[in-house]
Amino acid sequence: MRCAMPREFSRRRRVSEQIQRELAQLIRRELSDPRVALATVSEVRLSRDMAYADVLVTRLGAQREESQQAVAALNHAARHLRGLLGQSLRLRAVPALRFHYDDSFERSARVSHLIDAAVAEDKARHRD
Repeated sequence: MRCAMPREFSRRRRVSEQIQRELAQLIRRELSDPRVALATVSEVRLSRDMAYADVLVTRLGAQREESQQAVAALNHAARHLRGLLGQSLRLRAVPALRFHYDDSFERSARVSHLIDAAVAEDKARHRD
């Protein structure tokens, strides 16, 4: 007896990856807003019923405020992007797009810095 959950998870994962690829291209090609220049779609999380897609976005090398302005611009263009996605994807219903700022890169850099500092402090202690 097969469990239906892994197959559903796999489909959601495939659809979210496809949306991520398409959105990255659409943002580059179709949006002329300078706030979204260099915006990177880092992840797409689909709701269980695939009605909503939470799109995590970052701008590498940008300040947090600039990245949040990019997210605001993308949320403003979400209906337009959804329509373009509908033309390029083969889905019965294209999920509503909700863009969010992805701070995972900042958090991982902060953790890495803390680890480096702790290692340096530990080495300094053991030298004495």
